[in-house]
Amino acid sequence: MKNNKVSLYKPNPDKKVSSNIYKTSFQGLYYVSPTFFPDFRGFYSELCKLDELEKVIGSPFKVRQMNSSVSKLNVIRGIHAEDWNKLAVVTTGVCFCALVDLRPESKTFSKVEYFKLGFEADGLKGGLYIPSGVGNSFCVLKAPLNYLYLVDKLYQERDSKGDLAISVFDKDLNISWPILQGKMLLSKRDKESISLRRLFPNKF
Repeated sequence: MKNNKVSLYKPNPDKKVSSNIYKTSFQGLYYVSPTFFPDFRGFYSELCKLDELEKVIGSPFKVRQMNSSVSKLNVIRGIHAEDWNKLAVVTTGVCFCALVDLRPESKTFSKVEYFKLGFEADGLKGGLYIPSGVGNSFCVLKAPLNYLYLVDKLYQERDSKGDLAISVFDKDLNISWPILQGKMLLSKRDKESISLRRLFPNKF
């Protein structure tokens, strides 16, 4: 599982679609770069201008709920997708993220895009706009990790039929996690998640 040769996403100028937003290889998945205003006390930052985001995605992003998870070192959460769009940002800590396109009609179905988010020299300090159907997972490299995400549906109002949980050990995805399996801390649900091939057998 451990592989240090992963190609991490970089928000290069050729990926820029607006002042602070960058496209990725997945349709509808964007990296949102913050604007920082540092001084002797620390810094203030604008994480995202929703008007700018809505122009890029071509539809309103009405925040209905704000969620936060706090995770210990070596925790892995995922691979999860729900029936909502979300804007996610790391406020403390560092994590390795593996996002998977779980939309069977997508040209990038089953592909993986890697990010390193957090306040380290090689980490991205911005957030991700993750559309419905794209699976999200992360591994905590520096703890505690505070992962904040804004969603456009209330939890109890979402269509739970759209909830997907795919194994982080899926052989077809072959995700290159930065820590060994024996060190990983996973929930019971994530340990028992099914493979992508089992969920979409006609795609393999």
